[in-house]
Amino acid sequence: MSALHLNDFSASAREAIASAREAVAALHAELPRNDLVAWTAGNVSARVDLDEGAEQAAAHASENVSGDISGLFVIKPSGVSYDELSAANMVVCTLDGVKVDDDTSIGLSPSSDTAAHAYVYRHMGHVGGVVHTHSSYATSWAARGEAIPCVLTMMADEFGGDIPVGPFALIGDDSIGRGIVETLRGSRSKAVLMDRHGPFTIGADAKEAVKAAVLCEEVARTVHFARAYGEPQRIAQHQIDALYARYQNVYGQKDNT
Repeated sequence: MSALHLNDFSASAREAIASAREAVAALHAELPRNDLVAWTAGNVSARVDLDEGAEQAAAHASENVSGDISGLFVIKPSGVSYDELSAANMVVCTLDGVKVDDDTSIGLSPSSDTAAHAYVYRHMGHVGGVVHTHSSYATSWAARGEAIPCVLTMMADEFGGDIPVGPFALIGDDSIGRGIVETLRGSRSKAVLMDRHGPFTIGADAKEAVKAAVLCEEVARTVHFARAYGEPQRIAQHQIDALYARYQNVYGQKDNT
């Protein structure tokens, strides 16, 4: 059992954690809604950054805790039905993947992919959300160990190029997280197809990571169908760059406040 309890954090930190739990619980509904998961597979997590005061208070209150408590993240409990998910049973973990005790998720273990999510958060500071699914078409590309080529403007917009394949790794430690980081660290893609496993996506927040998971499956399906009738041609790199720049910097409504 963790020596760190939710009550060790400041009121502002607990408020941020509660908000993250609400958001992550709600975002999990998007996975079955978009046919990205089966049964209890898949997970969404969100980073919760702590201010220096909250870090120091937690560290002082739980001196037996070693590792990284510069932030926390919220993730789905392992093996719990999507119909049973709520803010109360979302699990809070340190950036080392250690569960933070509280009075609501008692007895619940975090997702079996927690170590992978934790590794991503520790090594990619810009990432605020991580999603894993076993969506059928994207996973079929992963089963072949094949990257999805950038043959659609939607891919150029969202992923900035091909969706790459990460190395094969077993579940249970941070091996999958290492593969995600080493594959995406030099890439514009928000998605990686882990070899013979399935897609993981990242974002500035959890909602952005869920969007990337939805679009990853959409383009995986479309390119699959396109290849059934011919060989679609990859978009020229300079055109990919132009499409990506436009979508990331011009498309949509801007906050003028």
